[in-house]
Amino acid sequence: MAAEHVVIGVVLGGIGVGELRDSRAQRERSTAVSLVALPESGYSGGSNSRGTVVLDGQLTLINTGPAPITIRAVQAERPGVQVRGMGEARHVRPGGTGQIRVDLQLECATAFDLEPLSVRFSVETEDRRLREVRYPVALVGSAWQENALHLCEPRLDS
Repeated sequence: MAAEHVVIGVVLGGIGVGELRDSRAQRERSTAVSLVALPESGYSGGSNSRGTVVLDGQLTLINTGPAPITIRAVQAERPGVQVRGMGEARHVRPGGTGQIRVDLQLECATAFDLEPLSVRFSVETEDRRLREVRYPVALVGSAWQENALHLCEPRLDS
């Protein structure tokens, strides 16, 4: 009889440990954030004032993580470049894509450094906690550079 209790205890203990491990793995999956961000045109207007171009742009976000995420904020800054999200949250399922509008301020002479721009995202995960994630975005050769260069070029008719 005592041996049966030991066997039952071992089996139940094994099940409990397995469920605990599964629960921990599920929590880790639901809090993991992995994304890719690509600058897209989404160009709807711009201006050039003293060598600084202001544009409306767009970032395409790809959720490469295992759980859905909500992008709450986007921001990046370095000499010659400022990027700010337009305040709209975007829910992106695993493997899915979403777009977020951004305001861009680019100095014609210095914005397009070969070094990628480190973009900071405030991301809400399934556990309703905010996490900060960074992703390097290449500006050189991007739609943002193409749009900005049209406004940076001196006009012959002015």
